[in-house]
Order: sequence, then structure tokens, then C-alpha cells
Amino acid sequence: MSTAYVALGANEGGRLENLEEAVRLISEIGEIHALSPIYETEPVGYAEQPWFLNAVVSVDTELSPVALLIALQEVECRLGKATAFTNGPRTIDLDILLYDNLVETAVDLTLPHPRVHERRFVLAPLADIAPDVTHPTQHATVTQLLAGLDDDSEVLRWAGTSRVFPDHHRRTEIRS
Repeated sequence: MSTAYVALGANEGGRLENLEEAVRLISEIGEIHALSPIYETEPVGYAEQPWFLNAVVSVDTELSPVALLIALQEVECRLGKATAFTNGPRTIDLDILLYDNLVETAVDLTLPHPRVHERRFVLAPLADIAPDVTHPTQHATVTQLLAGLDDDSEVLRWAGTSRVFPDHHRRTEIRS
């Protein structure tokens, strides 16, 4: 059994419903061990689009990294993912951030995710569920990576309610 950390993001359609359905479908792939709160985040790369809802899930799986990637792409397809261009709006986006302590490059998959350590919208929710996990190539914990991040993008704990995600008591800005 392996542990994978998967980032979820959505900024089109029913953002919350897309994240909740993605979690349900991921639970069919493996056992969900932990689920972060939801964050509302400004777009990175292409700013002229709606803000995202982001979260991270920890899933225990018997699938290989590539098989997990294929399964997550099937979830995206079922939820109607269509991206007109890189970093553009999307109904759902699922990315494998970490898979155990594996460092691997395949045709369609790089582990750990090549930009996980550079993105506040990923590190903030990841720190909620895996603060002491060490990034296998950066040799720092998720908490350390978040604290040292040079990224001033807005990442706010989402104030809405969800049937699936942990409660959100207040909207707070996450900056180090």
C-alpha cells in the first residue's frame, strides 16, 4: 500500500460540487486517509479567470503511480474537464503531488510534482494534512517549504460549508 497526496482544483461550474464529486470518485480508487480544508485561491499563470477552490487529499492506494494518474484522468474526464489552454479555467484539475517518497520521471508523470514546492495554493492545504512530510528532492518538510515560499498570491481558507470537507470556521489569509 502506498500513500499519494493529490491536489484538487476547480474554478468553473459548481466548484464545490466538482471537488466533492472528485473526492467521492477518488474514494473508489483508494482509501482516503485525510482531506484538507478548502482554500479559495487567485489564479496563477493566467489571471483573467475566476478564483479557484483548492484542496488536497491523502489516499492510500495499491495502484502504481502511472495507474493512479490514469485513474485520476478518468475522474477528470467524468467530471467534464476541458482546458482550452495551459493554466486556463477548468471544472476540475487533479494532480499527484507526492507518492510515498518516490522520485520518478515517466512520459506523463513527474514525481514529486515539479512545482509543488513553489505553489502556495498547493502547500497551504497540504500542510494541513501532512505538515511533517518531507519533500524527497527539496529535503524540507511541507511546513518548512510553506514558510520559506516566495509567493505572495492570495490563498484564503474558504468560508463556505461542505458535506465532505472539514468545517471552515473563519476566512483567513495564509501568508508566511
